Amino acid sequence: MPRSNFSLLALRSTAAVGAVFALLACTTTGPTPGTGKPGTSATPAQPKALFIRPAAGATLSRYDGKRNKGLDIAGNPGDPVIASADGRVVFVGSQLRGYGNMVIVKHNETFLTAYAHNQAIAVKENQIVRQGQKIAEMGRSDSDRVKLHFEIRKDGTAVDPEPYLNGKLR
Repeated sequence: MPRSNFSLLALRSTAAVGAVFALLACTTTGPTPGTGKPGTSATPAQPKALFIRPAAGATLSRYDGKRNKGLDIAGNPGDPVIASADGRVVFVGSQLRGYGNMVIVKHNETFLTAYAHNQAIAVKENQIVRQGQKIAEMGRSDSDRVKLHFEIRKDGTAVDPEPYLNGKLR
């Protein structure tokens, strides 16, 4: 979604944030990594996503489905934030109130991940990223302390990241 259209949205509620994630889940340009194309050597996307923890710090708070739509991970200013899985960066910005400087990565037609409260961003929109690649530096943008807020969105809806991070769900 072009940033000019995105910034026109008045995003002040959880419902609006969810709507943006749903829009991003289905409106990106170019091929999604791992989808392959007829006549290429790329392998077709698997119906699973294997995610890794995006930062090394302790968990400050967990997904509850209401107030917290993801994990909050402790850290220090400048600690690396890494891509949880291969994908394409579909958003870089600070327009979503309450998320600060954020990166959203689309992994396939089902999954997006969001990385919020960064002090510095190391990627650009439409960039392909690989699992484990540094995409940002931890910070406290639009937050009361230094932390990474990490979400996994399945079909645009926030899900508990922990079962995906520990391999129980794919």
